Amino acid sequence: MTKESNKKTLAIIQARMNSSRLPGKVLMPINGRPMLDYMIERISSSSEIDDFVIATSIESSDNPIEEFCVDNNVNFFRGNLDDVLDRFYEASKISDASIIVRLTGDCPLVDPKILDAMIGIYKKNNYDYIANTAPPEGITFPEGMDVEIFSRVALDRAWKEAKKPSEREHVTFYFWKNEDLFSTYRFDLSENLSNYRLTVDYPEDFELVKCIIENFSDQLNNTDLNQIVNFLEDNPELLALNKNIESFSGWTASLEEDKVKGYLS
Repeated sequence: MTKESNKKTLAIIQARMNSSRLPGKVLMPINGRPMLDYMIERISSSSEIDDFVIATSIESSDNPIEEFCVDNNVNFFRGNLDDVLDRFYEASKISDASIIVRLTGDCPLVDPKILDAMIGIYKKNNYDYIANTAPPEGITFPEGMDVEIFSRVALDRAWKEAKKPSEREHVTFYFWKNEDLFSTYRFDLSENLSNYRLTVDYPEDFELVKCIIENFSDQLNNTDLNQIVNFLEDNPELLALNKNIESFSGWTASLEEDKVKGYLS
């Protein structure tokens, strides 16, 4: 596929309140601030992201996310709860950016240095899609450092063509499961850090992330993945909090739903 010449980059952060495993997690307070606020602060320090938007749903349960955005002068879009691909497609229209970065509101520790490195790689090459935790097999990054980058052209194509429930819910499944249609690349580390879990899906995850944020406090924006890993290695009792939680379990459930509804994986 041909990429557009415009190099402007829009980050879209998907966020919702009705998580079955930890309801309201994206606005849960840490030191008096919603978790989502920390994520916004971290990605705002990226030198490669030109603008960002919170993409939430039209469900009344997500009204608090809109209220947070209005109170903090943050761009937001409200769309389909289950068809997140459509929500991203519509949210992308707030900008003329040709590069889209997908982030999720349950990953407040995403590293701006990783963002900048990956966007830089994307701009220098002719990939349609690059990621660091997809496909999940053999990844080296912790879940919670997830970054996915794709072209507006690729997003438009996926929006038109993707049919499976998993492809509509997870936005980028259509890219990395159809490498014959898209030029893809996975960004990996030289050291495997996938045994760390830095996303927030369960109360144990939240406790771990809360401890990390509280430890680095005012220096959080300058804290990178290596510093977080070193802190956890020095505090093994924190690593024990969520060590038994399976990563990417939501993806597995979606693929099973495809099978139930008669789609081939």
